[in-house]
Amino acid sequence: MNIYEIAKKAGVSIATVSRVINNRPNVKPETREKVEAVLKEYKYTPNAIARSLVKKATSTIGVLTSDVRDSYYASAIYTIEQKFREYGYNVILCNTGLEVQNKREYMKIMLQKKVDGIILVGSVFREKSDNRHIYDAALHVPLVMLNGSLDGNNIFSIVCDDETGIYKAVELLYSRGHREMVYLYDVDSFSGMAKIRGFERGMKDMGLTLNSGSIIKVSPGIMGGYEGVEILDRKGIRYTAVLTSEDIIAAGVLNKLKETGKEVPRDVAVIGYNNSQVSLCTAPELSTVDNKVEKMAVGAVRILYDVLEGKDVQPKMMVTPDLVVRGSC
Repeated sequence: MNIYEIAKKAGVSIATVSRVINNRPNVKPETREKVEAVLKEYKYTPNAIARSLVKKATSTIGVLTSDVRDSYYASAIYTIEQKFREYGYNVILCNTGLEVQNKREYMKIMLQKKVDGIILVGSVFREKSDNRHIYDAALHVPLVMLNGSLDGNNIFSIVCDDETGIYKAVELLYSRGHREMVYLYDVDSFSGMAKIRGFERGMKDMGLTLNSGSIIKVSPGIMGGYEGVEILDRKGIRYTAVLTSEDIIAAGVLNKLKETGKEVPRDVAVIGYNNSQVSLCTAPELSTVDNKVEKMAVGAVRILYDVLEGKDVQPKMMVTPDLVVRGSC
């Protein structure tokens, strides 16, 4: 049994266990007794546990992301590395891809490297079995999810309210006269499903029709945008506005629309997501949803650092996105 399991067994936070073993104040007598009983039951001496809590094993943090080439992930990782350097930690980065088996193997490597904590940047899958490696890792080290969320002991998260972000985009398009909107997305992650909910809720609240062609899954990257427009045109789906789950997909949409002779925004409006550098490199410049990636990255670092320092930490935090309106809508 490790320190995290002790906290779970006692029904308290890791920070509370830390305060008990270090004989700090601000612990209720009954709580202190409960923790001490668990320590005694499993024959842990307070001094041994205190050493494992107070001393950083390697001063190293593990960061896992599915695709470091993605500008959104790259921006988050850059900020994470810079902030942890300020705190005296090194960062190990693993580029896992989207396959669950790869994620499991890289998580195992992180634990073998004896990292002090782990930050996950990006995709979390809907099936519980796909996330087993996350729950297992959290038995050994604290884990923070950036724009993903799971309920579990020693798992923390900071997310963007992506549902509201897409909802705001639908509202804006509706206010500008659009009644035939479609949504293109690439992955079934925590964030991805929240965006779909936002699109569905927005369409419903605006009194607009959702059908089998309203939401289309496409390949990741710029080619997903090309693919999405081709599907829409091949199936004869009517649309005056396209929303996408990523700026890079929206960039592909813009290029493909231009190839087909449609003018943006006169014929079709386009809104992306992430407010990445890509959104400034298109013609016209891309309207997008700013999901505050740098703010989330700084927050993820602070959460993990505070956990490692034995402080009480709110398990879930949320940031609010903003619409950035440019020339594409």
